[in-house]
Order: sequence, then structure tokens, then C-alpha cells
Amino acid sequence: MFKEFKDFAMRGGLIDIAVGLVLAAAFGTIVSSFVDGMFMPLVSKIFQFGDFKEAKIVLDQAVLGADGKVATPENAIFYGSFISSIINFIIIAFVMFLIVKAVNSTKKSEVAAPASPSSEQLLTEIRDLLAKK
Repeated sequence: MFKEFKDFAMRGGLIDIAVGLVLAAAFGTIVSSFVDGMFMPLVSKIFQFGDFKEAKIVLDQAVLGADGKVATPENAIFYGSFISSIINFIIIAFVMFLIVKAVNSTKKSEVAAPASPSSEQLLTEIRDLLAKK
């Protein structure tokens, strides 16, 4: 049973998938860092937000008690972090599209070797050559 598991785990396709998943996770971290640290601050500057992830639509204001403490917290829709996640997804999807497109174009450019003639075709040609003599 251990040998079967080892054979299963060491198949080329499974190893390729595992490597791809690790690279995708690392790439996702890089894209998140780019979006959060470089892209979203520019968007915040353009739209005059302090921190775009804190961008929100307030549904209900916070209610303060008599002692000045928050009795009922604010109810809001935080759309900034959602937009940041969408931008992350779009960048990752676009890069994956480019990678798949590049791989597919290299596969198409590989010209398949012409098929060698079958035995029947060779025998037919020999027969025709002998008939001409």
C-alpha cells in the first residue's frame, strides 16, 4: 500500500500541480502587496480617502451613551476592501491568462513530425515501381 501511495504521489502531473499551487500562492502574496502598498494609495490620493480600505457607506451612525461611550456601534458597508480584493483578482486572472496564452502558443508552434507512411502504402509504392519495370 505504501508503494502505491508513493507511485501516486510521485506522478509527474501531481508534482506539477503542487508546484503550481505553491507558486500561485506566492504570486498572490506579491500581487496583494502591490495592490495594498502601491496601487491603492494612488487610488486613495485620487479620490481623497485617507485609507481606501476604510472607505464605507454608513447605514446607521454610532450611538453614544450618556457616559460618552459607544452604546450602539456604527453600521456600515466597507466597500474599499471589497474593491481592493476585486483588483487583486483581476490582476492575478490577467497574469494567469497571459501565462496560459504563452503556453498555448508554444504548443501550437511545435510542428508535429509528418507521419511516416504505413506498411501498406510502402508495399503499394514498391508494387507500382516493380510494375513499371
